[in-house]
Order: sequence, then C-alpha cells, then structure tokens
Amino acid sequence: MQSGEVRIVTEVRPTAEVTRIGDGRRWLMLALGVFAQTSSSIFIHGTPFLLPALTARGDSLFAAGALVALPTVGLVCTLIAWGYVVDRIGERIVLVAGTALMFVAGVAAALVDNPIAFGALLFLGGVGAASSNGASGRVIVGWFPPDRRGLAMGIRQTAQPLGVGLAALSIPWVAEHHGIPAALLVPALMAGIAAVGCLVGIVDPPRPPAKAADRANPYRGGDSTLWRIHAVSILLVIPQATLWTFALLWLHRDLGWSLAAAGALMTATQFLGAAGRIGAGAWSDRVGSRLGPLRQVAVAAVVAMAALTITAWTDWWWLAVPLMVAASVISVSDNGLAFTAVAEIAGPFWSGRGLGIQNTGQNLAIAAVPPVFGLLITATGFPASFAVAAIAAAAAVPLVPRK
Repeated sequence: MQSGEVRIVTEVRPTAEVTRIGDGRRWLMLALGVFAQTSSSIFIHGTPFLLPALTARGDSLFAAGALVALPTVGLVCTLIAWGYVVDRIGERIVLVAGTALMFVAGVAAALVDNPIAFGALLFLGGVGAASSNGASGRVIVGWFPPDRRGLAMGIRQTAQPLGVGLAALSIPWVAEHHGIPAALLVPALMAGIAAVGCLVGIVDPPRPPAKAADRANPYRGGDSTLWRIHAVSILLVIPQATLWTFALLWLHRDLGWSLAAAGALMTATQFLGAAGRIGAGAWSDRVGSRLGPLRQVAVAAVVAMAALTITAWTDWWWLAVPLMVAASVISVSDNGLAFTAVAEIAGPFWSGRGLGIQNTGQNLAIAAVPPVFGLLITATGFPASFAVAAIAAAAAVPLVPRK
C-alpha cells in the first residue's frame, strides 16, 4: 500500500437485503452481466469485421467505414444518459431494456435493404449496447463485498477482449459464408438471450438510505479524484487502442507474417488480456487498494511500450513480438481497476453517471487513435507510434491519485 493511500471503503447495506442473496446468486448475476457486456462488445467491435463483406458488395471503403462506426457513435452518445437512468431507476430495467433494444435493432438491420435505415439501426444497436457498461458494473459493486469486488469486476471486464476475440472468429466467417444479415444476427441473438437472462436473474442491489451528502455531486467541491482517474484511463487506453488497431498490420507488413498467423496471435492476446484483467482485480482485493495497483500497471505499460519501441526500431523481431504480446496484456489490465475505483468513489447514487463518463472518455480516445496514429505511422513508421503510446502512458503515472 502506498503511503497516505486510503483503503477501500464501502457503504453499509441493510443486513436483511444482503443475506437473502447467496454466493451462487451473486456469481450468477456476474455471469449474466459478463454475457450482456460480451454481446455488447461483439455488436460494437464486431461490425468493423464486416468491412470485407461490405466492400465486396460494392460499398466504397469510406461508406463502409462510416457504417461500421455507427454503433460506436450510438454508444458514445448515450453512455452518460444510461448511467443517469441507472442511478435513478436501477440496474435490472436498464440491462433488460438495453439488451432488448440491441436485439431488435440487430434483427431489423439484418432484414432491411435501405442503407439509411441500415445505418440508423446500427446506431440504435449501439445505443442499446451502451446500457450494459454502467449497469452491469453497478450490479457487481452493489452485491460483491470489497474483498471480492476487484476479482468480480476483473471477470466482468473480460467481456470486452472476449467480445473482440469472438467477433474476430465469427463475424467475418459468417459474413463470407452466409451473408451480412446472418453475421448481424450473431450479436443480436446473444443480446436477446441476455435480455431474457437479465429479466429473470438480475436483482437490483440494495442502496443505503439516501442522505443529502450521499446524493451530492462527487465532481464538485474541489475534489479532483474522479477526474484524475478518468484522465489516467484515457491516457492508458491509447497504448491499448494502438496495439489493438495496428499490431496486426505491423506483424503483416513489417515482419512479413501471414494475415492468418497475425490474426491468430492477436486473438490469443485478447484472451491473455482477459486473464490479465482478472489477475489485476484479484491483486487489488489482496492489497486492499485499487489505486496502488493502477499506478504500478501504468508504470509497467510505460516500460513495455518503451521496450517495444526500441526493439521494433532496431529490428529485433525475436524480442519485439513477445514484448508486443506483453504490452497488449498490460495495457488492458488497468480497465477493471479504474472502473471499480470510479464506482466505489462515486457512491451508489452517482456511480452510474461516473461509469458513463469513464466509458465515454475512453471510447472517444479509442475512436481518435486509428486516424491520428494512422497518419503518424504513414509519416514515420510503427516505432514512432509505439513511442507516442509510451509517452501517453508515462503521462498517466503522476495523475493516479494517492488518496
């Protein structure tokens, strides 16, 4: 534990409410939250894998790119709004409504031929996908005790890399062999199953009696803790997005790997990243702190990205490839730590909005990485992009709050 750092504190919950939920039910709700978030991740991150099919049918790359970006636009536009609804009416209704909207939008998109309607439905699917980001996190923070919350949130945060990995394996294959409509049904049907599961299995966690202090805006009053955590997460997501977006191209273009081999390695890194999130969460439970491990992960990201920069620049490919894998795992391990810290610090009446702000900032940064770093790579090459990502991680280290 860092000197002067405050240990994890949680709100007091009514005993009767807590004892009526057993461990089995908690883990079931965690599983439902992971499944809902995975379907959301496949919808958001899987649509870019439709690019080959869309361009093959005659769409220009610009038009196809604009279409597959619409789910992310819908997500970013509504994350904070969904968080507000979570704070007001609870988690279960939001999870059910959002996944049901994703199901309806995905099925409808698979049935329409009009490109404008198709794009609008992809946008609506992204709106529905945004619901699970804050709501599933709030369920975990509300039902799991502090000494198991980091592990539970780490498991929940595996949904994003698992979703990306599953999308990479399924969406292109289904689109090639059965068409674009069938590919869209993959995340849509998962969302429909998630909606039914959340309706039956999710129970809103109890909240303490509302006091004026509990409902006060944690972003006011001169305390910058939450803003600093948001800033740290935005900076640390830059190495993550850089590697997720460009590592495959780097392996193929600079190292001469086949696309199949590069794709297999990148899929493996997604699953390793999922394990890294679980490990980081368990670590934070053991040491009784989210911020201490978050700071150390940030330092590790700086070291890994700097080492990758040097080895890529010097053409030491035998060392650069394992460093790329290590950096990919390290750069995603902070997500669950920051996510849990925001929910705990914001409190039960503001955590929905806090998590919405957290995800909005990260997704905006993720959206900016491909065009900005694409230009940088075109002008200077891949090592320079890795160096800039390392600098972003270095800027995050001093911003991690110590209290």
